[in-house]
Amino acid sequence: MGFSRLSAFNFALCTSLWVLCCHGFTERQGFALENEKFLAEPHYHTTSELEDLFARLQKEFPTMARVHSIGKSARGRELTVLEINKNVRKRSLLTPMFKYVANMHGDETVGRQLLIYLAEYLLTNYGLVPEVTQLVDSTDIFLMPSLNPDGFEFSKEGSCESPQNYAGRYNAAGVDLNRDFPDRFDSSLMRHFRAMTRQPETVAMMTWILNSPFVLSANLHGGAVVASYPYDNSINQHECCSESLTPDDGVFKLLAHTYASNHPVMKTGLDCNETFPGGVTNGAFWYELNGGMQDFNYVFSNCFDVTLELSCCKFPKANKLAGEWAKNKRSLLEYMKLVHMGVKGIVKDTNGYPIKNAEIIVEGMKPIKTTERGEYWRLLKPGAYGVQAVAFGYEPSAVQEVLVTNASAARVDFNLKPSDNVEVDFF
Repeated sequence: MGFSRLSAFNFALCTSLWVLCCHGFTERQGFALENEKFLAEPHYHTTSELEDLFARLQKEFPTMARVHSIGKSARGRELTVLEINKNVRKRSLLTPMFKYVANMHGDETVGRQLLIYLAEYLLTNYGLVPEVTQLVDSTDIFLMPSLNPDGFEFSKEGSCESPQNYAGRYNAAGVDLNRDFPDRFDSSLMRHFRAMTRQPETVAMMTWILNSPFVLSANLHGGAVVASYPYDNSINQHECCSESLTPDDGVFKLLAHTYASNHPVMKTGLDCNETFPGGVTNGAFWYELNGGMQDFNYVFSNCFDVTLELSCCKFPKANKLAGEWAKNKRSLLEYMKLVHMGVKGIVKDTNGYPIKNAEIIVEGMKPIKTTERGEYWRLLKPGAYGVQAVAFGYEPSAVQEVLVTNASAARVDFNLKPSDNVEVDFF
């Protein structure tokens, strides 16, 4: 019996959808399709291929993508970043800044390639997938696939463990970049000594962090499957197994659990012959380290940062990359959305001028400071909070009671009056 006209149409439609899916498109919610053509020929991008790709994306999406270099590696390679937003020419007021950084250990490569995929995914699916469009419209996203391009060039595909001399893991000068940042327990003498030998990659990252109002970030590693949160060390300097918690421990647990719970393997907490309840751990409880980037972000800036360990094998074969993308895609997206939780607002004086470096106080938590434009973002779990703004030369604001929900950050602005009693210390 022959096909009816309707049957023929349905058959042709199904065949077309099948062809699309087989060429890098996946089906979402009925006939809505998302573009994942970048998975067609999985391979690790070299440094030059990465730079060429980001330059091409900037050319194809001139209003949404912009390439930055935050500095150079020990061997002169660019430390390349791709910024993605609906308008990269100028960040809109109160649009939060988010960053992912990968490959600071050069032989831990899964995160490096996932950020390349993420860049392509966000740009090619903008206007196609509502979730992506909303995220790009509302967030200033920075993706840095490699903080250690020199180490990557020394590393070998298929090597699951670092070699005995740690070639590849370390930078070209043989330094572990995740032990090279200023530490909260460093004495002034130690900070001076360490500054003399600090690596160019570390200096570039420190400068970027300290001069940019990042709200949330994560650094992507390999060798385990777990989300680790601050602090990474304690005053007791135990080797392991003692928690060292920040004043924002509840927020950090939410951040870590969000990534882990959306990852089909990480959420089990059982992989790589290790056990992590819920797929998360406090850094110091797992093992202590000094001079890590995670703690530097939190202690020395407004940015909340967690460490994401993504694979047991540090440099798996390229044919594993599509599977790693599938496991991590939902987690990467859901984690980015958390930059919008809590409260946000602008602090101004009575004449309407923004106040830079005003402190936003929530009792029992770390104060955060306003930007040059008077903006602030305060990550908070759902709940009721009292929020206050204080600034030198101004009277403290009244405490505003705020109910934080799972929706986007509540808007709480402050107008501060000049103080009549400003004391100036002339030594």
